[in-house]
Amino acid sequence: MLKKGTKMYSILTGNCPRCQEESMYEKSNPYTLSKIFSMNERCSHCGLKYKIEPSFFYGAMYVSYGVGIAFAVAAFVISFLLIGTSLMTTFISIVGTMIVFMPVIIRLSRNIWINFFVKYDPTAVKKNKAIKG
Repeated sequence: MLKKGTKMYSILTGNCPRCQEESMYEKSNPYTLSKIFSMNERCSHCGLKYKIEPSFFYGAMYVSYGVGIAFAVAAFVISFLLIGTSLMTTFISIVGTMIVFMPVIIRLSRNIWINFFVKYDPTAVKKNKAIKG
């Protein structure tokens, strides 16, 4: 499921969607809140520019909404349906889940968004080396 060359590998690891050789982010830990949005400008292996155009990742906000709903539904199912807590406790668990997983949701949304537009190319590293000389 998580083998190199799949979209899921790039999305869950935060690696370059084209070559999947390195992380797109300066810090791999999403809980380093001061660096949550800090991305490398380009992939050092294949040369892919991550911010394809100005404000490219604004579209990730739409993806973030869907990912956030998925996390909230999961919290509801676990809290209310599986554990059987009250509605107030379930609401608190949903809010707590959204706060705790906010950095993860932001990163996942960016990863999903860029993977809509860039596909895996196993020859990208070789092509980049040939261009550089």
